[in-house]
Amino acid sequence: MKNTIITAACGMICASATFAGTLNLTPANPQPSGLTEGLAVSYAYPADVKSLSQAERIAKGAKPGKPLAGMDYIDTKDGDKTLTSTKAHHVVADISGYVRFDAAGTYTIDFLSNDGLQVKIGGQEVAFFDGRHPCEESDPATVKVPSAGWYELSALYFQRTGSACLHMRAGMGEPDWMENASFGH
Repeated sequence: MKNTIITAACGMICASATFAGTLNLTPANPQPSGLTEGLAVSYAYPADVKSLSQAERIAKGAKPGKPLAGMDYIDTKDGDKTLTSTKAHHVVADISGYVRFDAAGTYTIDFLSNDGLQVKIGGQEVAFFDGRHPCEESDPATVKVPSAGWYELSALYFQRTGSACLHMRAGMGEPDWMENASFGH
């Protein structure tokens, strides 16, 4: 019984946060120009990583890696390299750049990740998916985009073992896959 209660509590804490209400995003000011498509990323390769709090500490020693094309990395096979890193397992990625919304409005945003992911866009946390899990969806966040343009994006991601994935979806109504051209750094 005690193990069942502990497991249930971890499931509630480790799972993605539910975002109540609409989050108001702030556009980048000034709007960047001359961006390179994709996202900047720095990697660290710890002996192990099991949570976002560990990943945050580890990311302080991360070294720049090959930029990400965007946030559309399919679920890999066990042993395939994670994102653009040099390893398959025990990877921490500190991701930064901008995401472009082509129109003002209210969007639903979600992510698929394996394993942990924390994302902030336009000054708001839009995803918090802690712990180890297969490639699965975060809880959706509803965000208000006040104007078309670029919004600062920062993400902390970790991959422990097995397969790896990272996707962002957004849309007015049902979220749809974000094109790589929607990201810049």
